[in-house]
Amino acid sequence: MHDSWQRTVYGSVPGSPGPDPDHDYRELCGGPLDGQLIQVTDWTPDQLSTGGYLIVPGDERRADYEPLQDGGAPRWHFQGYIL
Repeated sequence: MHDSWQRTVYGSVPGSPGPDPDHDYRELCGGPLDGQLIQVTDWTPDQLSTGGYLIVPGDERRADYEPLQDGGAPRWHFQGYIL
């Protein structure tokens, strides 16, 4: 995951260092959080298989991200907004 070392981690403070090599991440694809990584190191297998409703900064809605079951890189894709 060397190409992601300079990428933004969801929920981090702006200007903070990038991903920690000792943690697991999922890439967020599409929607308002496109390109960010979410740290999932301590998530259960059930949580990893369902994705999550993520807070969108500056928006009252949450973004629904779910894993893409294509056997490729661990990415979560934007499914829409939850009010």
